[in-house]
Amino acid sequence: MKKSIALLVLLITVSSCWKNKSPEDLIRLKEKFKSQVSSFEKKKITANKNVTKGLSSLSALKGALEEAKNEDKEFAKVYGDWEKVNKRVENLNKEYEDLKTKASNLFAAMETQTNSLSDAQSKKTLLSAISKARTKYNATLTNTSKAIEKLRLLHGDAVEVVKALEVAAALNSFDNINNQMESIEGRVEGIMQELNVAVVESKKLYEKKITELGE
Repeated sequence: MKKSIALLVLLITVSSCWKNKSPEDLIRLKEKFKSQVSSFEKKKITANKNVTKGLSSLSALKGALEEAKNEDKEFAKVYGDWEKVNKRVENLNKEYEDLKTKASNLFAAMETQTNSLSDAQSKKTLLSAISKARTKYNATLTNTSKAIEKLRLLHGDAVEVVKALEVAAALNSFDNINNQMESIEGRVEGIMQELNVAVVESKKLYEKKITELGE
């Protein structure tokens, strides 16, 4: 979307520049515009390739982990427990952030509405009550924030350990890959023999056809 907007702005800018220009200037401007459009397209293609490469890498690792879970019951249990607790951490973080946003929006709305009141006494009373509520909330928020920060630090350490575990588990999949590679290697000789036969027979038939054409 951003690239499309940038391209549109570029088009408008170039169009405005084309006014009152000589034919030579117009040619140069058009070539410059084409070059810039080409540059945009190349960057887009590069970005798409990088995304595709990243997705392929993630898919390969995910596939290896699925194989590991199917073959290693101990890994399957530990990794399954991690996935559950990781989900709980993510949900708790989301709940915490959502509540902070909700509280902030609510305080802002209450203060705005209170400040719009024409009755000075009501305004003063309500603003005082809001201030007390904010003080109490801030104290609660401070304690909760400290707890969440501890959780996030521990979760960060856990993520590092699990990442290492994922790689270690994925390494085991190379036993299967190596076996398949060896299987390919074992089939090469037989296929080469068949290929040689096909080449010889093709040459013979080719020479026969050429001879027939010359008669």
